[in-house]
Amino acid sequence: MSITMHDVAARAGVSIKTVSNVINDYPYVSAVTRSKVEQAIAELGYRPNLSARSLRSGRSGVISLIIPDLRNAYFAELADAVMRRARARGLSVLIEQVAGGREVELEILRGPRMQLVDGILYSPLSLDHEDSALLPDGPMVVLAERVFDGRDHVTMANVDGARAATEHLLAQGRRRIVALGTDPRDDLGGPAALRLQGYREALAAAGIDTDPAYVSTVVSWHRSDGAGAMRDVIASGIPFDGVVAFNDSMALGAMRVLQEAGLRVPEDVAIIGFDDLDETRYAIPTLSTVDIGREEIAEHAVELLIERIAEGGATIEPREFVSGFRVVPRESTAS
Repeated sequence: MSITMHDVAARAGVSIKTVSNVINDYPYVSAVTRSKVEQAIAELGYRPNLSARSLRSGRSGVISLIIPDLRNAYFAELADAVMRRARARGLSVLIEQVAGGREVELEILRGPRMQLVDGILYSPLSLDHEDSALLPDGPMVVLAERVFDGRDHVTMANVDGARAATEHLLAQGRRRIVALGTDPRDDLGGPAALRLQGYREALAAAGIDTDPAYVSTVVSWHRSDGAGAMRDVIASGIPFDGVVAFNDSMALGAMRVLQEAGLRVPEDVAIIGFDDLDETRYAIPTLSTVDIGREEIAEHAVELLIERIAEGGATIEPREFVSGFRVVPRESTAS
């Protein structure tokens, strides 16, 4: 039997009209009442009738999440967090991947499917500031550093997080630290460039010059890229005792190669990642990482987008939110 709005109202102890107001994001609902209704929706698994809702309100009740690549575990876990948050607000999520180049990205952004959604959460891959005018009109929140003009942005503390990760290794007495994950194409303030900046700042504060030999370049941020980059570092013959990988997937690939080469983690080489993926807790050894506030990112992104959808053409100045972070020490950097 399908769950109805009447069931949600009964569970929350409110009227059907109140449930409707919450689902349609009516602004004059108290926070306590909204929370009760959202909890009932989540507990019952209620799904609004999107066709009827669209006819009444001119909205579909669907938002889109545009991300680079679901093979990257960070984006898979981010998508999960966004979908849970959106579901609690009575919204469904259409997920699109833009891996494939600039033209694919533009085709998806300006394609017919985006005309069917109420708003877009967008993590850019190939587009940058100069492409601001090419973005579609309508509610949008960008999941990146401030890239586009006139748009809300939600991002993570890339510089500070990478600096803290490097400082964590320095505190363990490591002095010859490899930065794993730089991208020569990223010269416009993307994640790779910003994390490299944090790495360099930490070394400089410790009185250590950045040696280009210790900065490892990759094509993308998958396990295979981390493994390949680590093989290159080992083959180069440079002495190293620490690795800051710019995401957890690369760190996991690199850690496997270290072990295959007979290097002990962390006794010979301490390694730390970035993102706090779920699987880092189950690696052998468990992987130290930086928790970048993925749940916080998803929550604020969805809420900002809902506000944009509800504004109905009113002017709200572009906003920016940076999530908190924390270093999560585990076995891969244990003293």
